[in-house]
Amino acid sequence: MVTHRRLVASGAAIAALALVAAGCGSGGGDATDATRGGQDAPGGQGTGENGPGTPDASETPAARPIGDGSTADTGPQPGAAEAEPLAPGEEPPQFVVFSWDGAGEDGSGLFARFRELGEEYGADMTFFLSGLYLLPEAERDRYHPPGRSPGASDIGYLNDQHVADTVEQVAAAWREGNEIGTHFNGHFCGPEGVAGWSVDDWRSEIEQAMWMVQNWRTTTGRTDLDPLPFDYADELIGGRAPCLEGQDNLLTAAAEAGFRYDSSGNGLQVWPSRREGLWDVPLQSVPVPGHSFETLSMDYNFMFNQSGAQSGDSSRHAAWGEEMRAGLMEAFDRAYEGNRAPLIIGNHFENWNGGVYMDAVEDVIKDVCPRDGVRCVSFRQLVDWLDAQDPAVLEKLRTLGVGERPAAGWEAFLAG
Repeated sequence: MVTHRRLVASGAAIAALALVAAGCGSGGGDATDATRGGQDAPGGQGTGENGPGTPDASETPAARPIGDGSTADTGPQPGAAEAEPLAPGEEPPQFVVFSWDGAGEDGSGLFARFRELGEEYGADMTFFLSGLYLLPEAERDRYHPPGRSPGASDIGYLNDQHVADTVEQVAAAWREGNEIGTHFNGHFCGPEGVAGWSVDDWRSEIEQAMWMVQNWRTTTGRTDLDPLPFDYADELIGGRAPCLEGQDNLLTAAAEAGFRYDSSGNGLQVWPSRREGLWDVPLQSVPVPGHSFETLSMDYNFMFNQSGAQSGDSSRHAAWGEEMRAGLMEAFDRAYEGNRAPLIIGNHFENWNGGVYMDAVEDVIKDVCPRDGVRCVSFRQLVDWLDAQDPAVLEKLRTLGVGERPAAGWEAFLAG
């Protein structure tokens, strides 16, 4: 998998905040394009329920095919539960969100590894799927990135088999209770990329990301694979921008598209608030053990502070992995014993520095998710819970600083 990285700085408290995406890009064409091969271009209405590639009733007996049959309405997500408000004086749960940028299966087996780990340890996660990872490279000209030629992308395209593997992993992930968000498409960083995009540019990028997921049967020709078991128009409620850039204009376009949250910012371990009507749930500054600075709660940022923008000295790999594990655990402990702010952790399906960051994330999942009072959830589940709370309770929770526990205890603090 080819990735494109960019470093940004954000305040004295954060030494080096690297923004990344382990999978983006996508092909789809503008809404004004003529149809190709008898199928509507992105932004159109699709091919109808009985168009080419629609599965037979016997293939998915409980499903209602959508469009060309790439997706299907199979009813409520298995295991979905209604969020409940806190009772007066009740201590908030400790939410932990494990999220994955790009979320493509590139042959590493990491998608399946963490899906299965989540099932074993009761951790639902968010997989930010890059639309590009469901678009065959031969069809790349369908993607019209803002300000660039058709098919341009700063990340690589998956081969045809890995596109099919990604379809299967995404379907399994959703059935197991995980969320499928978006990491958008071409992963263009900097002022000539997403940082400089207009609201219209983001509208186009969102529409094309959706189209690629909704029309992978058209672009791949793979009618032998089962459809994704969800209506992506309903499933897609949030994302994370490449490089964590361009959030201001993205929020406007995302709100118009019906998103409910965004995780493109960077912040502190405090309770989230709304921007442009969306829950702003950023990556967070977390400790780097043995250092005076903090970095973002993401594998790439730990790597950048240790070995730069690529893997380094193999003799130091184990120590670097332990540094990330310990840093995330320090962040967890100060929330769990403090203000109970949700801990947001970002990752990529990458084996940087010998895969030590993947091992560190696995260790954290195994350690924290079984604990009393801890809920390892997707962003969707988190914002469902936030929406179920009394706004006055959330406002009071936001008065607590990083690691600050109510002086008189939770019962008095949230007495109501």
